[in-house]
Amino acid sequence: MYLEIVSPEATLFSGEVTSVAVPGVNGDFEMLNNHAPIVSILKEGFVKILGNIKLKKEVQDKFTKGDNGRTLLKINSGTIEMKDNKIIVLAD
Repeated sequence: MYLEIVSPEATLFSGEVTSVAVPGVNGDFEMLNNHAPIVSILKEGFVKILGNIKLKKEVQDKFTKGDNGRTLLKINSGTIEMKDNKIIVLAD
């Protein structure tokens, strides 16, 4: 599935991933390939990405490595939409 993470400053990541876990306002949840369409508000926490992630040099400092090979992005809030195996995260 395809993931795009956009902040007010720039597109932080775009590419193919295996799974994405996010801090939803009603609890954390994870999306895999062929997940049902969803729109949700995000709270403070980490976007956890699993896959072969290649980051641009100018945004590498915003990401950290987590457990089980996940790549983490700390967010304060945001929204997420998943539809047709494309996830868009608008992160603040």
